[in-house]
Amino acid sequence: MGIRRTGTQTLVVATVLAWSAVASFRPALSQTQTVRVCSGAALSSAASAALRLVCRQADGAVAFVPEPTIVIGFVGGYANPEDMKHPEVLFAAYLREHYGASVHAQVFSNHDREAALRYVLRLLDSNDDGALSAEEKRQARVIIYGHSWGASETAAFARELGKRAIPVLLTLQLDIIPKPGEKPILVSSNVASAANFYQTEGALRGSSTISAVNPAQTEILGNFQFSYRRKRVNCDNYPWFARTFNKPHHEIENDPIVWARVASFIAAEMRGADPANGLATTVVGPDEMRESSSGSWEETQMHPAK
Repeated sequence: MGIRRTGTQTLVVATVLAWSAVASFRPALSQTQTVRVCSGAALSSAASAALRLVCRQADGAVAFVPEPTIVIGFVGGYANPEDMKHPEVLFAAYLREHYGASVHAQVFSNHDREAALRYVLRLLDSNDDGALSAEEKRQARVIIYGHSWGASETAAFARELGKRAIPVLLTLQLDIIPKPGEKPILVSSNVASAANFYQTEGALRGSSTISAVNPAQTEILGNFQFSYRRKRVNCDNYPWFARTFNKPHHEIENDPIVWARVASFIAAEMRGADPANGLATTVVGPDEMRESSSGSWEETQMHPAK
């Protein structure tokens, strides 16, 4: 069920997200630069740690993708979409490294929908005539993910593509914080599959349930709850303020298990398999089992959708 926020609550949310972004700002790298996520030096220990299971699942070789795929990420709050201290940004770099030229992965601010839309439309316009034909739309392979306000924008952007009759393979929303005027818990009918990851312990608590506007068109892969009461996740990519007053919201952003699940869902789509198979292909070792809030992988995911 969605959370209805008052004007005061919305202002508090915006203030917390803005303070976290400004206080933690660091110089960014352009997304056009080559970043070796799994084999190179990390720009942020927390962001690198967030992807350690993702890198463990990768075999080091460029994975084959039968069809070109566009992956759009949205950072939360007022974060810089080129700041590699955010796992969302580093994950896009991993996708470019792991899947090579067949995948176009780019991260945007959740306030910059128009730039993301121009990027997608340009890539889909295969004959460069400035307009998308029905065939160009039909061949579209788009995946969208985001955290916090970026998770809210994930649903809104999918809906925007739907207005243009562009299908979306998969949306992945991490700890949804609804932006004013948006309904991010409703997944538009142009989306084939969707998953939601959330926590309910921080000052900012993610929406617990997403649902399909048209269940016949969209499969909800799950609403997966994570707990951090007895699980520690490195959040040194954020300042003291965020780690003290809003830590669970950033722990889920930095959680290696979350990103391993995200990567597995995407890998299933890349292979042309049922994305629900991503649940079975996630590699979780004994160390991660012990790190989980309850001591087991299955119990960490408390409320998957049936």
